[in-house]
Amino acid sequence: MKPTDFAQALSAYLGSYLPGQKNVSAHTLHSYRDTFKLLLEFCQGTRGLAIERLTLRDIDDGLIVAFLDWLETVRHNSVATRNQRLACLHGFYRYLQGQDPAGLWPYQRILAIPTKRTAQPAIPYLTPDALQAILAQPNRATRQGRRDATLLSVLYDTGARVQEIVDLRVRDVRLEAPATCTLTGKGRKTRHVPLMGGTVALLHRYWAEWRLGDNGRQDDPVFANRQRQPLTRRGVAFILDRYVAKARESVPGLPDRVSPHVLRHTKAMHLLQAGVNLIYIRDLLGHVDLATTEIYARADTELKRRALEHAYPTLVSDDFPDWSEDDALLTWLTRL
Repeated sequence: MKPTDFAQALSAYLGSYLPGQKNVSAHTLHSYRDTFKLLLEFCQGTRGLAIERLTLRDIDDGLIVAFLDWLETVRHNSVATRNQRLACLHGFYRYLQGQDPAGLWPYQRILAIPTKRTAQPAIPYLTPDALQAILAQPNRATRQGRRDATLLSVLYDTGARVQEIVDLRVRDVRLEAPATCTLTGKGRKTRHVPLMGGTVALLHRYWAEWRLGDNGRQDDPVFANRQRQPLTRRGVAFILDRYVAKARESVPGLPDRVSPHVLRHTKAMHLLQAGVNLIYIRDLLGHVDLATTEIYARADTELKRRALEHAYPTLVSDDFPDWSEDDALLTWLTRL
């Protein structure tokens, strides 16, 4: 059977354009792949369209809207997930505009499908005491405990995404002054993050114990399991969950769920509360747009309170007389 125009376009997009021209990461490519797997499942299972006969003309804006509704109502995806799937489809149809000008109008109708507005969730982060309680949990008398203590310290100190820690290699870490860590983030963009003294001390001991300074180890993962395989995202989350559960015994006010990304939020909030400029926080976190970093400023209620107190220091005073000694007020209340 002759391949359809949809099959040819999708193969070229996923197999050549995204990895070859856009140079997207494997994680991003998997997200696009999963979106189209779901779309094909919807077309075949719900619309009765044979996948091998599916053409570009079969997929219009009405089908895409129905697919997005199916994600929410049948698969019970969140609005954020629905919007992310739509963003992947928009990327594909922006690509098609240049490849198939004859279909410009139906493609633009799909591109006009808006994302759904969703409530901005509160940013979860830890207080310094809560963070210290978690970092103190690994048993540093054991080899695994020392690895975990170093892992959690680097995860917080760098403000890294969990995938960036998983991908970290020995050659990416510089322990000589000035100590830095080179992280590769979204879009394969790299950034150099300074390491603080306590983390550097942990890494020095960790380097010696795991012999990471030996010649030929430059491409080894910094954090590995007992089989010397890189830790996975799920593995890092599992390690953190274990120590959070232990810390909750002494700090009952910990959030219900503390993911590795919460440590990233925590680092950003602590820097903001320490007076670090948002520009530097943006660069440390690897944000492309400063507007992304500004969510921390909007979320920090303590910072807002201090700013209000500084701006209006004399408007509200705590020097009030005892109302029970105000005879005029008591008389008025009695008559009321």
